[in-house]
Amino acid sequence: MSKYIFNNLTDDEELNFSEDAEVFIFPTSFAQQRLWFLDQLAPGNPFYNVSTALRLTGSLNFTAFKQTFNEIVSRHEILRTRFVMVQQEPVQAIAAESCANAPSLTIPFPLIDLRNFESQERETQVRRIATAEAQRPFNLTTGPLLRVKLLQLDEVEYVLLLNLHHIVADGWSIGVLIRELGVLYKAFVEDKRASLPKLPIQYADFAQWQREWLQSVGVNGCSPLQTQLAYWQKQLDGISALNLPTDRLRSAIPTYRGAKQFLELPHSLTQALEVLSCKEDVTLFMTMLAAFQTLLYRYTQQEDIVVGSAIANRNRSELEGLIGFFVNSLVLRTDFSGNPTFQELLNRVREVTLEAYTHQDLPFEKLVEELHPERDLSRHPLFQVVFSLQNTPIEALELPRLKLSLFDFDSKIAKIDLEFHLWQDLETLKGEVVYSTDLFDQSTITRMLGHYQILLESIVANPKQRLSDLPLLTKGERQQLLIDWNNAKKSYPDNKCFHQLFEAQVDKNIGATALVFGNQQLSYKELNIRSNQLAHYLKKMGVETESLVGICVKRSPEMIIGLLGILKAGGAYLPLDPSYPQERLNFMLKDAQVSVLLTQEKLLQHFTEFSKPIISIDKDWATITQHSQENPTSCVTLENLAYVIYTSGSTGQPKGVLIEHRGLSNLVAAQIEVFQLQPSNRILQFASLSFDASIFEIVMALGIGATLYLANKECLLPGQSLLQLLREKAITHVTLPPAVLAVLPTESLPALQTIISAGESCYEDIVKRWWNSKRSFFNAYGPTEATVWSTVAEIKSVSEKPPIGRPIANTEIYILDKHLQLVPIGILGELYIGGEGLARGYLNCPELTAKKFFSNPFNSKKGARLYKTGDLARYRPDGNIEFLGRIDNQLKIRGFRIELSEIEIVISQHNNVQEAVVIAQGNLYDNKRLVAYIVSKSPPDKTIIELREFLKEKLPEYMIPTAFVMLDSLPLTANGKVDRYALKAVDTVSHSIDKAFIAPRTPIELTLAKIWAEVLNVENVGIHDNFFDLGGNSLLAVRLLDQINKQFECNLPLSNLFLNQTIESLEIALNSQTYSLSRSSLVPIQTNGSNPPFFCVHPIFGVVFPYYELAHQLGINQPFYGLQPIGIDGETPLNRIEDMASHYIKALRSVQPKGPYFLGGWSFGGWVAFEMAQQLQNSGEEVALLAVLDTIAPIKSNLPSFSNTLKFILTTVVPYMWPFFLDYLRLITAPSKNQINSLTSRLTNFMKLVRYSFWESLTRYFQREPLTRSLQTNLSLHFIQKEDTTVNLISEKSKLRLLSESAIIPMLRVFYANSQAVINYVPQVYPKRINLFRTKVQLNIAEGETSMGWDQLAMGGTEIHHIPGNHLTMLRKPHIQILAAQLRACIEKAHLK
Repeated sequence: MSKYIFNNLTDDEELNFSEDAEVFIFPTSFAQQRLWFLDQLAPGNPFYNVSTALRLTGSLNFTAFKQTFNEIVSRHEILRTRFVMVQQEPVQAIAAESCANAPSLTIPFPLIDLRNFESQERETQVRRIATAEAQRPFNLTTGPLLRVKLLQLDEVEYVLLLNLHHIVADGWSIGVLIRELGVLYKAFVEDKRASLPKLPIQYADFAQWQREWLQSVGVNGCSPLQTQLAYWQKQLDGISALNLPTDRLRSAIPTYRGAKQFLELPHSLTQALEVLSCKEDVTLFMTMLAAFQTLLYRYTQQEDIVVGSAIANRNRSELEGLIGFFVNSLVLRTDFSGNPTFQELLNRVREVTLEAYTHQDLPFEKLVEELHPERDLSRHPLFQVVFSLQNTPIEALELPRLKLSLFDFDSKIAKIDLEFHLWQDLETLKGEVVYSTDLFDQSTITRMLGHYQILLESIVANPKQRLSDLPLLTKGERQQLLIDWNNAKKSYPDNKCFHQLFEAQVDKNIGATALVFGNQQLSYKELNIRSNQLAHYLKKMGVETESLVGICVKRSPEMIIGLLGILKAGGAYLPLDPSYPQERLNFMLKDAQVSVLLTQEKLLQHFTEFSKPIISIDKDWATITQHSQENPTSCVTLENLAYVIYTSGSTGQPKGVLIEHRGLSNLVAAQIEVFQLQPSNRILQFASLSFDASIFEIVMALGIGATLYLANKECLLPGQSLLQLLREKAITHVTLPPAVLAVLPTESLPALQTIISAGESCYEDIVKRWWNSKRSFFNAYGPTEATVWSTVAEIKSVSEKPPIGRPIANTEIYILDKHLQLVPIGILGELYIGGEGLARGYLNCPELTAKKFFSNPFNSKKGARLYKTGDLARYRPDGNIEFLGRIDNQLKIRGFRIELSEIEIVISQHNNVQEAVVIAQGNLYDNKRLVAYIVSKSPPDKTIIELREFLKEKLPEYMIPTAFVMLDSLPLTANGKVDRYALKAVDTVSHSIDKAFIAPRTPIELTLAKIWAEVLNVENVGIHDNFFDLGGNSLLAVRLLDQINKQFECNLPLSNLFLNQTIESLEIALNSQTYSLSRSSLVPIQTNGSNPPFFCVHPIFGVVFPYYELAHQLGINQPFYGLQPIGIDGETPLNRIEDMASHYIKALRSVQPKGPYFLGGWSFGGWVAFEMAQQLQNSGEEVALLAVLDTIAPIKSNLPSFSNTLKFILTTVVPYMWPFFLDYLRLITAPSKNQINSLTSRLTNFMKLVRYSFWESLTRYFQREPLTRSLQTNLSLHFIQKEDTTVNLISEKSKLRLLSESAIIPMLRVFYANSQAVINYVPQVYPKRINLFRTKVQLNIAEGETSMGWDQLAMGGTEIHHIPGNHLTMLRKPHIQILAAQLRACIEKAHLK
């Protein structure tokens, strides 16, 4: 064995062996080095645990079993290996077996007896323990890296839990271990010598050999490393990340939480796949891989599909019997260009796979180091999906009087986005999918497994089909997508054009007000007469069916009269906005061949070159009124043209969209149905007439007999002007773009019944601003080409991005891939629209019309067409559609596909951001950068700094904008949408990060630069230089952080370097950690346990000591943290609940960076916990449980009067506070049973310690010396009667934190600040359920409401738990035991969900 002894360790090395220990030091293998680094990156993680469970049935010889495992550990050095740093390199360290202080070969072998549990509960306990063991981390430095645990279920049934760290074992190793278990156990039972041959080498030999062999130069002058690396560099050049659609946004740092699902293919399908593989001269693995990559191709529509696949890497006989980490990862990249047949794809996969096998010796870790992919903690390097096929049947292992079989359980860990593992089990193929629950829902993976099976069946049925034509969906899914969710067919009996529907309303509501503009009003009768007169005049001027009449009129009643007059005359109107550039107006008039122009005298200057008839509706009104007041007769039908709207064109010139009367009439009917319109409604006309939203508003009012309110441009500016208009006119219905809703003040508008958001993407924060239980909020979607709108959703939840809903009446929606195939639920595709609202096409653009409008392949009706929107969307499982932006709004940066809307959503979640737009600037191919335009609520400089840190927690580095431009407001188009072209013209130079060299400016930056220069071996380092771009790698990152932590005496985690790759950002992280270490509001009460931690906020005085008993009662498996206020130790306290919540969230994230979170609070603390839950939900985190302990809801009717408060203090607080005082003293002095006597002697000193404390104040108040002696006596009795368990929960650090709760002056300041916070707090509606734990004894204000007012704030309702006692005694025995039991049940229930 190639061993060497390292005896000259330097003073700062991390080996902890005694001085006389003979320690064997070995280099790590490349694979071990990477796993060691990953452990440094996320210390104490269980992600790389290799876990197996075996069910043992029969008579077990426990002694022989223990001997067996100890012998296995003795045989395999790797199981006795630890990993330490020597000369800033990780190494394997093994104590010599001959050494006197060599480690014992006896490993712990606990036996847990579960026989007392009922059968069903016993199985539950086994799975719980197995999962907990699999999630228990290993310490690579101290070892051991093998854990064995035996669970006894009954007299003849056991479950063996085996857990090893991946750094010492792989999947093959488990097989080796089990085989040796069989041989050795049999020998020990029969008291014979085992027949296992001596191992020829140990893993450490392999690690040494691997390094030497890879770098040895062959006869061709190249080393294996160089040869294989050259292949992989060529093969993986320009590799793209797989953009697999997910249910949730990818966070900057994954939690590695996972789940698994299983698959079993029918025997007939398995046989057919084997036959196909044989026929095509490929292995079954290649066939299954090709099918799996086809599934990914269909899901992502990417032609460059990359998956990882494990290979045993034991291609030498000496390695086959070793336990160790040999497995290597191969990157299998397949080209899907040209939409090949499956047969053609198989040939490509065969070639790729065989070449990969030929070059399998290059360690994946070395490949990553050499290829230098984008450093991103949120993704596995080079691939995010893994595929494998184990084709060796698993045989049941027979031991003497004992049978072994696999016991399946879920470790709930996912190292990567998706793992797809198949194996052959006798006559069928079975599979297991392990997936990240950060990204995927259970239902998504279930659908994926179904699609894989359908795809396999399609392949064996016809492998010569093109990949795009292979069926993917089940019959049920096709029924759902084509029929169930497209069942919007409605028959409207009127069958009339809009102007005819208006005339019908005139007959019904002849005297009703139709139109209001300032002080002007027109009744339905008056509006009809004037539009009739104009219609007759237009007909006289030659207007007839299909005639195009231009209308350029400022906001006024004349605009509506003109529009109705044109339609009544049989013509179609073309809106011309007088604010448009003259060149654009001239183009539209010429392109549309307008026959007549209707305008106003003051606008004639725009049309000096127009040669056709011009009517000035104001100047010529006297002439117009000479014509008939009766409804004109015309031959207009639903197939005739109603209007033409010009929209932006990709050629640089606008294009005219031709809309027919059928679509307009359908629009009216659908609006009445969806919005439940009534003649009493008052509807605002906000949009410019040149924007099709204007006709949406006009027909909404005039089609039902309601009143349409017009206003001049100044009154419609988003701000106080618009708000005043809405309030004064008592508007009931508005249609506004999100950009306007985002800045419009959310003041009281009691008359406003319905808000329709339309025109662009609507985000959660806009819904939260405007939604309430007395108002309807709709999100509408539709292009101009489909008569304004096509889908609509009524938003009833504020917890997620608003969907665009389902198709409106007589509309069909299809989400298709680029080959016009239906995409499954959750998969991105292009949105196509069919139905009665479809435009005729584009004016004078036959080629574009043919490209965008074509025959509907899903509808056999003659003439049925589809419109290609260019919009990305996907179906949600409930049938609602989620809009995902424009296809052309996607871009790639450094190989990653990016949705700009995703970045905008995350930026908008920051508390100081009012609005955000992100655009890409720079060269299309290699110099593209992201620029964010922000409207801030706070000083710009502060916002940018905060925003950068905020985004680092939310987004990968490549998605964070390089520049932030702060604006007072976002520029809007005439239609109210964000003007992205105007944004591109804004000068961003002064706001951008200067990529030129900038020397360190502060002492910290200077120190960091020196460390970087030393570690990277470079001369100069600027504050914007990227560590990895300068040559940094994983090992150098560890060295760098080690030096930084020593220099600054801090404990910055390695992950911080990946989140802060420049000196400038790293300095911010250092300063942030220094601050958080100096003062945290988090008080650890119980830190042990595998359950998610419960965070409980202080009551109004700021103390958390009452929570210690609750933590004890919840049990040792429930971590519990109290949240203490700023100010309890003398600082200035916060006086806004929103600020407290934000501060506490930062504190709890130091313990739990990602959700789901479990929050609670007693009394006042319930309000803060409620606000914390709101902010976490708003930031995209999940709150699994919100528990309020005897807290009234923060609503106006609950604010107590002075008399009620005084009564509560005298009847509840004063009589029941003394036991809490005794508990407080007991906790901070923390006696054991033999310390009680010394406690009373220390009481005097303690009283000195808490001078000016609340308790001393009480002593002075009573002014009785006997109180101290009485207190000493009572304390002794109190402590003798108390158990010590609760006391043992508390750490020394927490005792010091508790001492701060004894100072009266800071406590009163906190009380005052919290009281102010109560008065000023304005709550928002919470989108989920609230759990209320309440007592019967309440202030009068809450007596009549069982939910204590929370039902008014909880969209998900209030779950009420009744606790005996009063507001104080609920936290003391015996009542606290009931509280704890109910709270524990709620935590477990939420955790299971």
